[in-house]
Amino acid sequence: MNESVRCLVPGCGDAVAPDAPLGLCGEHLMTAAEWVGRRDGVADVLPTPCLLCGSRLGVRWPSGWLCAVCEWRHGEPVDGELPPPRVDVVYYLRFRDRVKIGTSARPRQRLRAIRHDELLAFERGDRSVEKRRHAQFAAERFGGSEWFARTDVLDAHIAALSDGVDDPWDLFARWTSEAFARQG
Repeated sequence: MNESVRCLVPGCGDAVAPDAPLGLCGEHLMTAAEWVGRRDGVADVLPTPCLLCGSRLGVRWPSGWLCAVCEWRHGEPVDGELPPPRVDVVYYLRFRDRVKIGTSARPRQRLRAIRHDELLAFERGDRSVEKRRHAQFAAERFGGSEWFARTDVLDAHIAALSDGVDDPWDLFARWTSEAFARQG
């Protein structure tokens, strides 16, 4: 839009900025943005990480912030009487040219105890899922251990699990926050 364009709001007549997306002056654009924010909320970075899931993504409403992942209201205390939810995961760790397939309900603790180069992926599941993966990749297994040779088949499985996931810990945080939400 060029500088000679005037605001479409009756009685305003202020100039519209050349890069304005609509024929509204700055003041009326702000009013429209505030109105949309009240109706739809505004996605933004939380002032501090969510106490439940650790996410930094939030939705800002006139009444306050909500975590965009678990919907915890920012600033509210976490109910310390609630036991933390159990979230079982199957983890895939790389150490040199091997992959460990294991399971844990407390992966942070468990992974600190295992020497590894990289966390490749998480899969939601317990020992039964872990057992199925051990059977599925039995040809790549080193003896009776939980360590497997890297093959195209195993790499493809891990790639499918991590498709669209930048950081496996973000996925675990989402599963944990969902479990908190189910607890009520």
